[in-house]
Amino acid sequence: MHARTRTALFASAAVAATLSLTAITPALAGTSAHTTAVAAAPAPSQGDPRSTTNRVADFYGAYIDSIWDNEDPAAGANAKALRSFYLSAAAQKKVSAFEATEHADGILFAQNVPVKWKVDYTGSGAGHATSLVTLTWSDGANPEVTKIKVQSDLQTRKITDLAAVN
Repeated sequence: MHARTRTALFASAAVAATLSLTAITPALAGTSAHTTAVAAAPAPSQGDPRSTTNRVADFYGAYIDSIWDNEDPAAGANAKALRSFYLSAAAQKKVSAFEATEHADGILFAQNVPVKWKVDYTGSGAGHATSLVTLTWSDGANPEVTKIKVQSDLQTRKITDLAAVN
């Protein structure tokens, strides 16, 4: 038998064995009394510092991470620094006024922390871009969802207004 033929034969056998194991492994895994849920891989993330919508998404992601980890001593300072960096002075005042009257977080318009968030571009004009932030508060078949309209200045890219959507 020639060396080339022998190599091809071994390669074919290896592929067949791998395919057999691939087909059989899920079936064998299901026979166990204890199965473990595997977390789905998150979708790839990307961003652009010039995009106001990306900046809103960056802000909400970092802000939610900070307040989610409220046991970390740096979390409160980080959340405050994020507000200062991403929000205009006028938006910071509006958020503070909301928090003083409603006793709730003026970024999330709530007293608790969402488990998921999503930001969609909804339009632009007159020097501003508008994004819609969707906050998901629970897992399961019928999760509670709230929405926030966020306006950003196209020149500074700072958030200039936030409003809960009813």
